[in-house]
Amino acid sequence: MAYSWDNRVNFVIKYLYDIDGNGYLDERDFTCLALRATIIEGKGEFSFSRWQEYQHIMLSLWEEIAELADFNKDGKITNEEFKQAVQQCCVGRRYDDFPQAMKMFIDSNFKMVDLNDDGIIAADEYRFNCITKFAIEDIEVVDEAFNNLLNDDDRRRGGLTLSRYQELYAEFLGNPDDGNPAVYLFGPLTQFNDS
Repeated sequence: MAYSWDNRVNFVIKYLYDIDGNGYLDERDFTCLALRATIIEGKGEFSFSRWQEYQHIMLSLWEEIAELADFNKDGKITNEEFKQAVQQCCVGRRYDDFPQAMKMFIDSNFKMVDLNDDGIIAADEYRFNCITKFAIEDIEVVDEAFNNLLNDDDRRRGGLTLSRYQELYAEFLGNPDDGNPAVYLFGPLTQFNDS
């Protein structure tokens, strides 16, 4: 159940988008995401120009998600609305077929995880990203998830490139099979309830 498609989408809502934790998505979450991305990428430093770029990316993502998922046009997207939109826009599709703003978010998320900016998400960066998102008691489960995520090419490179991350992110959202390696993209998931 932890790696079911439904639970993976719950994870995305709860830990990637619903920054204020109020149980639904709205424009405020994406404004906060812009600041978070700026600070994480800057490793604590604030760059006004990067913040403006991230505001553009995140608010474009919000507008795109709202267009696709805010079915009752109340300015709030519930878990069910989001799941329905992901089902329509992502399931069975590759990264190249995702909406443009979502692709921009995926690429910026890669930059946030790639802490040393070397173009590879290595085990230490993966660990850091996992441990800052949700409670984890044992580092071995994180390392096991990372190893399950990697293919032979990833192992030779020492981690995930942007193109591989894009492919895995598309599989995470778009492949309902809970046995594919992409289910480990964000770490050892547990069962998340709808907010």
